[in-house]
Amino acid sequence: MNNITRCPWSDHDDPLIKEYHDHEWGKLNLDEHYLYEMLLLESFQSGLSWSTILHKRAHFRTAFKNFVPEEVAQMSASDIEQLMQDKGIIRNKRKITAAITNARALLIIDAQYGSFAHYLQQFIKTPIMHHPQTSSEVPTTNKVAQKLAGQMKKDGFTFVGPVIIYSFLEGVGLINDHLENCPFKYHG
Repeated sequence: MNNITRCPWSDHDDPLIKEYHDHEWGKLNLDEHYLYEMLLLESFQSGLSWSTILHKRAHFRTAFKNFVPEEVAQMSASDIEQLMQDKGIIRNKRKITAAITNARALLIIDAQYGSFAHYLQQFIKTPIMHHPQTSSEVPTTNKVAQKLAGQMKKDGFTFVGPVIIYSFLEGVGLINDHLENCPFKYHG
């Protein structure tokens, strides 16, 4: 499998990027903890490379209690200060605070909709399958992500702009933007 033509963003020597592209990105996964993990990671990625985030993923998992929203929602100001000293994660206070705020908002959504997945499916009933031929045809956002981001902000989430939400939807497989010739494109 060394001569595979992957989507260009993933076609370099970083094995974590290749692993993520081949086995996660664009593959539908609506597990509650995974959804929270991807929302958290995408918000931390803002302004940075995805490679940086993937290389710190294990540290994020430890710092944010295995991405269990119920546990992260309990974090306090002293936890935030400890996380600001953790060199294994991105030490950005706004992003750390957003991770905790978003865990709390997610729990409210769970109570109202039964799960975060059900909430998301109010906006995307079935995964959106795009058929891009080139990377230039892959958008950074769309009307669905814009609408969802706006609603999420109204529902108490922070650091959830339309570009972050679009990337999140790609990551969890609610939008599939693998290029048509990519052997890892899921055709559902």
